[in-house]
Amino acid sequence: MLRIGLVCPYSLTIPGGVQSQVLGLARELRRMGHEARVLGPCDGPPPEPFVTPLGNSLPTAANGSTAPLAPDPSAALRTIRAINDEAFDILHLHEPIAPGPTMTALLLRLAPMIGTFHAAGDIAWYGRINKGVNWLANHLDVRVAVSPQAQELANRYLGGEYEILFNGIENELYARPNISRSAEKIVFFCGRYEPRKGLAELLEAFAKLSDDVKLWIASDGDGISLLKQKYAHDARISWLGRITDEDKIDRLAQCSVFCAPSLHSESFGIVVLESMASGTPVVASSLEGYRNVGTHDV
Repeated sequence: MLRIGLVCPYSLTIPGGVQSQVLGLARELRRMGHEARVLGPCDGPPPEPFVTPLGNSLPTAANGSTAPLAPDPSAALRTIRAINDEAFDILHLHEPIAPGPTMTALLLRLAPMIGTFHAAGDIAWYGRINKGVNWLANHLDVRVAVSPQAQELANRYLGGEYEILFNGIENELYARPNISRSAEKIVFFCGRYEPRKGLAELLEAFAKLSDDVKLWIASDGDGISLLKQKYAHDARISWLGRITDEDKIDRLAQCSVFCAPSLHSESFGIVVLESMASGTPVVASSLEGYRNVGTHDV
């Protein structure tokens, strides 16, 4: 049995692709008999008993959106204390050069370290990489990228060699035998509001569909209120706000189609993978990150 620490830079109480990967991997490692713990910011009660909260997150600009990171000194002190107390055999750092806990863990270098790179596109902190950050990245014993797009971004700024290991999901979570597919025609969109996610474009297209088609929008974030005002007259649209993972999975089992209309900067289509696991047809942009998961016309 190994003591494995997984460090996440993003708030674990806010839904996100990296967060779901970290928590899912920890659950699987624990099922295999390892003592896995997750360290990361939490804006509320930890989502799992094996999570060690490192304080609240701070909204930080990243990749055309606002990421819930924790780059403050108090989070760094909590990270140092937690890593020292836990005495991990292995540390797995997700987004290892993101400002906050993962970079603090890199600096400590108290155990062999795996770094998994998730991001693609234009990431603010990559543009500020200097010799010091490159020196920190060299503390990693193994570098992993979740897609060729994530590998390209990391390699462009940091160099080094990467093994590509695609994201995964816990298939059993998406089985909903007691929920039937709705007889209504329902399009489902789920994700934090950011212009690059293509929600505005989806709404423009949806306005041209027939009156018997409905749209569920599970999203929140700065700017979405303007879209709600613009389309307030359309009773076919349900604005759900931020929903839980359980609600998301229930709705995937009910809807007619899931739409992922992102415009750019998708490293890996985890939402596409989740929809496929739910048996839900997907309409997605033809981005490389989505083509890693889905195949056209299948």
